[in-house]
Amino acid sequence: MARLRISKSNVDAAQPGSVYWDDKLAGFGLRVSSTGRKVYIYRYRKAAPGRAAQTRPITYTIGAHGGLTPDEARKIAASLAARVAEGGNPQVEKNEKRLTSVELEFSRQADLWLEHYEQIRRASSLFQAKLVVRNHLKPGLKNKSLAEITRSDIQTLIDSIPQRQKAMRRAVFAYASVMFSWSVSRGDIPRNPLKDMLKPEAPKARERTLTDDELVSILQASYQSRFGAFYRLLILTGQRKSEVATLQWSHLDRSQATWTIPAVQTKNGKAHIVPLSQAAVDELDALGGEEWPKTGYVISTTGGKKPIAGFSKAKKSLDAAQVSEWRVHDLRRTLATGLQKQGVRFEVTEAVLNHISGSRGGVAGIYQRHDWKDEKRTALNSWANHLRSLLDKPETTNILSFKSKTAL
Repeated sequence: MARLRISKSNVDAAQPGSVYWDDKLAGFGLRVSSTGRKVYIYRYRKAAPGRAAQTRPITYTIGAHGGLTPDEARKIAASLAARVAEGGNPQVEKNEKRLTSVELEFSRQADLWLEHYEQIRRASSLFQAKLVVRNHLKPGLKNKSLAEITRSDIQTLIDSIPQRQKAMRRAVFAYASVMFSWSVSRGDIPRNPLKDMLKPEAPKARERTLTDDELVSILQASYQSRFGAFYRLLILTGQRKSEVATLQWSHLDRSQATWTIPAVQTKNGKAHIVPLSQAAVDELDALGGEEWPKTGYVISTTGGKKPIAGFSKAKKSLDAAQVSEWRVHDLRRTLATGLQKQGVRFEVTEAVLNHISGSRGGVAGIYQRHDWKDEKRTALNSWANHLRSLLDKPETTNILSFKSKTAL
């Protein structure tokens, strides 16, 4: 039994009929069958029943390579090790949860998969996965036996989503495929019903940006919306919808006027510091007072216990703005375009958005270590000043409430 780093290159090179143990994480291993099937495992020791002084090795099957990457399997193994350290017995707990393939209802399997997915994915991806499961997969498949779900069932579910919602059709396909692949890796079902299924058409890249007048209309309408602060923070910071929705007080530093988005919540897996303009600080003060809380979600309808949801309903409350055919992501694109119009360097705009393509990608990204923190603050302050100037126009000021004029 060899000891080596269980990485993609080493897993790819692993030989049939072998067992490999990780050289860093005790108990984490890879078992390769005589046919070449590769399965990640975690081995630990537990006292034998009735023999407290004696322990026996227990091997927990994490899942097959392909359904899991080495890094994903490692994270699960680390969580299992923590569970053992707490006195738990993961294999016994797994057996207690597990049902036979015939009895395995989709809704219960979806909940188990989300528990697993939460361990290996960033919050924004988990947020999207939960949305897909809650709004589409569970209503469409309900308590149907996992083993009886066919490609036709999935196609019918996707066909029920309007054609214009191409991104959601694609997301439902993607998350369903990941969930069923995970079920295959566990041995719950023999085959992924989405295998060989044609992917839904991808949405066309949008180029829509909002005009100054449209921005003003949306800002005005936001003060009549339950989630108005959410939309104003989107406009002021230019960050992704999921990142603003899952913003926590612990990520904020009022003394430094910064918001640090943890790496696990960003799309590129890199921690991102967002300087806060005074207008953004004012919005946060309105939500948490000048002594910001230490814990909880910033924008929440449950007292900070859970992030907000129901974006489609929230956006309908902004329809009073009468801005045609706009989407939430257009706000991010509008900020980027606005910064370019103000003469902000392209590299700074990319840094504000936490993009790693373009000037921050490839070899340039490897050697470019400047974080652009000061430049980002200057850019976002300039953007906030631009928004304030729009709201301070005579034709606008007369129809804004005192609250809206002071917030920006």
